[in-house]
Amino acid sequence: MARKLAKSTVNKFKKRLEEEKTRLEELIEEYERELEVARLTESSSDRSPDPGNAEASSMKLEYAKELSIEQNTLDLLRKVEHALDMVKAGKYGNCEICGNPIPVERLDVLPYTTLCVDDAAKAR
Repeated sequence: MARKLAKSTVNKFKKRLEEEKTRLEELIEEYERELEVARLTESSSDRSPDPGNAEASSMKLEYAKELSIEQNTLDLLRKVEHALDMVKAGKYGNCEICGNPIPVERLDVLPYTTLCVDDAAKAR
């Protein structure tokens, strides 16, 4: 059975979460810059107006992939921000559903998790 986290352990995870938040925000900014460049390039006169050509299809696929990556990064950022909110509320390390402590081993792998393994499996 997991134990309540020590303050020093919570602070360690808080630091990791803050660093991850910064990293994710930078990635999102980079994705948005790249998508803007792609949009501008796609609409430039250098591109063929024929949406059925192979180059246009390839560009659309690449654009969709970038949007998917950005969405996944945004979802992860929301989880990190939520975990930081749990730290502020003094509830970090406890499952939001059952209230039991989350094992440190799980937090080491997923520092943004707010659910124990059992409740995470049920939530799927």
